[in-house]
Amino acid sequence: MQVQRNVYREDHEMFRETARRFLERECLPKQGAWDKAGKVDRETWLKAGREGLLCVTLPTEYGGGGGDFGHSAVFNEELARVGVSGLGFGVHSDIIAPYIARIANEEQKQRWLPKVCSGEAILAIGMTEPGTGSDLKAVRTTAIRDGDEYVINGSKTFISNGLNCDLIIMVCKTDPAAGSRGVSLIMVEADREGFRRGRKLEKVGQHAQDTAELFFDNVRVPVSNLLGEEGKGFAYLMGELPQERLSIAVSAAAKLEACLDHTIAYVKERKAFNQTVWDFQNTKFKLADIKAQAVAVRVMVDYYLSEHIRRRLSLEEAAIAKLYATEALGKALDEMVQLHGGYGYMLEYPVARAFADSRVTRIYGGTSEVMRDLISRKL
Repeated sequence: MQVQRNVYREDHEMFRETARRFLERECLPKQGAWDKAGKVDRETWLKAGREGLLCVTLPTEYGGGGGDFGHSAVFNEELARVGVSGLGFGVHSDIIAPYIARIANEEQKQRWLPKVCSGEAILAIGMTEPGTGSDLKAVRTTAIRDGDEYVINGSKTFISNGLNCDLIIMVCKTDPAAGSRGVSLIMVEADREGFRRGRKLEKVGQHAQDTAELFFDNVRVPVSNLLGEEGKGFAYLMGELPQERLSIAVSAAAKLEACLDHTIAYVKERKAFNQTVWDFQNTKFKLADIKAQAVAVRVMVDYYLSEHIRRRLSLEEAAIAKLYATEALGKALDEMVQLHGGYGYMLEYPVARAFADSRVTRIYGGTSEVMRDLISRKL
């Protein structure tokens, strides 16, 4: 039983084939090397740029694909299905680049976006700090005006693309006494004096994702690096978070379906007590429950995806999508690992890698607890 999907157009499905070929040809064979290195090689970023796989929703005049979020969603689905781990394209293209596209002035767009779209400049965003996670208005990094420059001081942690990044959108306080109204977004180039990268963080999963600490010691950037208006940073963040959370839900839905397929194939082959694992009633009941969850997640995510393509997705709806999809994925993966037995704990099996890689989906982009709080405000 498959859900009949009608959210995508023909051009979306054509792009799916391009994405799948690239991931299978250029990424999957390199997974082991990326895991050991703790990051994705720069040449893969450049190849993705040349094939039009980066920033597919950005305008063509800046080197983007000129598509809509459906194209981004298709890429995220294929990434989840193929099983490539740690690739930072989604953070770069779907989470960070839209800030530049929507709030930067024309000079800034011309300065940064062509290299962002080509893969020559890799993006990171400095939100999380050692003492601040989901509560973005409590950031302590400061950017104090000094003539025609901002002087930035502070540290960031859990930063995706942290080792590879060339440009960092910094979430910082230009007015430390103003709370959320003192938050601004400022672009920092990685070659600025006073900027340094800390250690590559050792995570439970997604070992190829170069998650790192970043430090800013009297880093001077021109006032022309301010994105949008001073003091409007918190509002800009709230405006872009729905897409980030929907992206996570889109990937979770595809990962759940892919892992269910892997698990069904495994239990029908694996023998135990003179029969296959599939032959046990418990196995069939567990997988029936997971199938029902996968269908529910798929129908919900496709509905919210169609809403977002039409630019109608609200903050609360994105929270519902992320909460339900990631929680369902987490519970289902635990059951599917169990059905694999000892092999479910071996990273060579897709379900084991998904188990390790996906736990963080209930944390990043806003924790499940934050999602519940957002939803409850509209009850």
